[in-house]
Amino acid sequence: MTQQDIARMTGVSQTTVSIVLNERDDAAVRIAPETRERVLQAIRKTGYVADPIARRLADQRNRFLGVFTYEPVFPAGLGDFYHPFLVGIEECAERIGCDLLLFTSAPVVDGRRRIFHQDNRLRLADGCILLGRWLDPDELARLIAEGQPFVSVGRRDDAGGPVPYVGADYPSATAAQVRAAAGLGHTTIAYVGEGAGPESHADRMRGFTAAVAQAGITGVHVRFTDAADVMDQLLERGVTAIFVEEFADGAVLAEEAERRALHVPRDLSFVALGDPTRPASTDLDFTGYRIPRREMGWQAVEVLSSILDGTGGDTQRLLPCEPVAGATLAVARA
Repeated sequence: MTQQDIARMTGVSQTTVSIVLNERDDAAVRIAPETRERVLQAIRKTGYVADPIARRLADQRNRFLGVFTYEPVFPAGLGDFYHPFLVGIEECAERIGCDLLLFTSAPVVDGRRRIFHQDNRLRLADGCILLGRWLDPDELARLIAEGQPFVSVGRRDDAGGPVPYVGADYPSATAAQVRAAAGLGHTTIAYVGEGAGPESHADRMRGFTAAVAQAGITGVHVRFTDAADVMDQLLERGVTAIFVEEFADGAVLAEEAERRALHVPRDLSFVALGDPTRPASTDLDFTGYRIPRREMGWQAVEVLSSILDGTGGDTQRLLPCEPVAGATLAVARA
């Protein structure tokens, strides 16, 4: 079934059918309401579907949005850290009438995918959503230089120009937790984690450092290695509250504390700076905050759509994290 068939059935021109299909008005052709309805009835009756390739040639878009992740496999499990991002991406894409194209052919080099390779197919999509804790700055710079529409899920530093992104406001969320700990009498607190590298880690550390200085308390930074060694360092320095960059590291450290007959949170408090990025076994209800992962995925599609439509708007967004009261932050021990 073609547009010409619909035109013959309804006694109108193919141009009229095209205008009705695309739901637009044409100054050169005025379509009476009854004519429009007759064409729509024929479309419904025959089940006509517009040729996507022809439609792409007409409006320069094929309504495909790409999704690329630097992780070696696509996160499909319900418990995977990246799953809520994909849910938000899918829901918004459905809302605006776009299909998703998952880019899975990119080779994995040193445990990470690469966007640009011999069989790069990125241009099959109108634009692309990028997922991953760390994105290659050189590849981001190339995307910007080549004018390829994309949006990063997660804040990114400039890479030869501003990077469109939808991220979580880690500095504010972390600072709020530091103020809460200071309000409970904690005068020496620790940040356990890298605190550098990916923007998400650097942002947490930035919020921690600023809030510690503002509260007039002592902040300690320890990178996670061996749980026993880390705990020795923290206790030697009089730390009473531990802020963990990775939820799973907090679970391991809490287990180490209990092994030493330290009660959580009476003797030692914990704050988790986000959701688990890897499996963590613990019965503790950690105090901290949740990352707005589904909303970040949804809004990333919104931003990409606005870039493609040329409608403008804010192409760099930071969303607030949701505080979690939990049960691992208590008044500092005397």
